[in-house]
Amino acid sequence: MNAPRPRPRASQGVGRRLLVTGGAGFIGSHFVRTLLADGYAGHEETRVTVLDKLTYAGNRDNLPAAHPRLDFVHGDVCDRRLLHDLLPGHDAVLHFAAESHVDRSVHSAADFVRTNVAGTQTLLDACVAAGVERVVHVSTDEVYGSIETGAWTEEWPLLPNSPYAASKASSDLIARSYWRTHGLHVSITRCSNNYGPHQHPEKLIPLFVTNLLEGRPVPLYGDGRNVREWLHVDDHCRALALVLDRGGAGEVYNVGGGDERTNAEITRRLLALCGADAAMVRHVADRKGHDLRYALDDTKIRERLGYAPRVPFEEGLAATVAWYRDNPGWWKPAKHRSDYFGRPGREGNTP
Repeated sequence: MNAPRPRPRASQGVGRRLLVTGGAGFIGSHFVRTLLADGYAGHEETRVTVLDKLTYAGNRDNLPAAHPRLDFVHGDVCDRRLLHDLLPGHDAVLHFAAESHVDRSVHSAADFVRTNVAGTQTLLDACVAAGVERVVHVSTDEVYGSIETGAWTEEWPLLPNSPYAASKASSDLIARSYWRTHGLHVSITRCSNNYGPHQHPEKLIPLFVTNLLEGRPVPLYGDGRNVREWLHVDDHCRALALVLDRGGAGEVYNVGGGDERTNAEITRRLLALCGADAAMVRHVADRKGHDLRYALDDTKIRERLGYAPRVPFEEGLAATVAWYRDNPGWWKPAKHRSDYFGRPGREGNTP
């Protein structure tokens, strides 16, 4: 483990300091790379500390090998002593660190409760102790359950149906309690399904793309009629930057993509982009408790913070397929690890 170093306050003239938990994962690393490339106005001098346990889903190669505004700490968000040593001097925390694969949670929920629930509580305790000014807790639309028609607002009750979703709903409530009890400035975001480069190949789009690139069939749950709303990771991270800068204390913000597709539709589009046909589809037994449809009403973040997605789905999907085609050296090691959940016989396929 890299020993944390003392960190001066922003008032000493070195710019704002941001701790990003889970910053070597798919979404967290995209946020960090974009920030370090001066992609978020007002953060050109922000220094970033990434804390990541580097589980199977975290990859140090997702981040610059070296950057003058980046520090990397290999550690666990559940490590109370580490957090109490690391957090002083940071002005804000962006909390991505989580176990996130639904199929893994169905198979074994313990890691999800530990990291997503206890990890969040441990982190927020340390934030209170260190006097951190700002926390953004990154969550998911799955905490709402399943919706037949219409779309969820932020006031919708939490009715999670998988152990993963239940662990995230629990962490959302813990985050809210630290705002009410301790006065911690916490905002919660709930996003729709993300896609884009650097996503671990156990999730639907990269799983199907990498299978097809290897000439392997794709496992489609049930009849494929489950509906998800898709959001490019770059759009999600822009929304997070807005919430980090201007989000209200105790507020929840839905972050939607506005593009609903059935899993069957996604499958057909990926077949076309990869030059494959329907013979490559294998219908597999549906997941236990599989939610039928997710849909977010993100009026609040659009009207209050000026958010709107920019990446058209067809354009983003084609670019994502091209990235996986061009970067087998990134995804093949992850896909062929002994603990890869999507290997034959354990074909998890949706987030």
